[in-house]
Amino acid sequence: MLFRLLNPRNRSLLRGSLLVLLSLGVAILLSDFPHNRANPYLMLPVLGAIAGAIDHIRCMQTRWSFYHGGVLLLIYMDLMAISIILFFLLYPYALWMTHSA
Repeated sequence: MLFRLLNPRNRSLLRGSLLVLLSLGVAILLSDFPHNRANPYLMLPVLGAIAGAIDHIRCMQTRWSFYHGGVLLLIYMDLMAISIILFFLLYPYALWMTHSA
């Protein structure tokens, strides 16, 4: 069962969700959230969250069903997590640019 979860050739909603949520948690820790420190290592959680989103997109079906609707909700969750991680990545640089001008 564990081998099936870790095999990237198999479609897995659980693997995609774990990738996205763990990437978001790591991004919060790396960015030192209340203080928002600039950290280029935040690109790794961005790539992990994108990989999780791709895993969710692979699980889409051609016909609409409740499963299809659930996968769509997971993809929207992925997009929100990716945008939060990108905010953590880009906000300190944007703040630095406005203070230096």
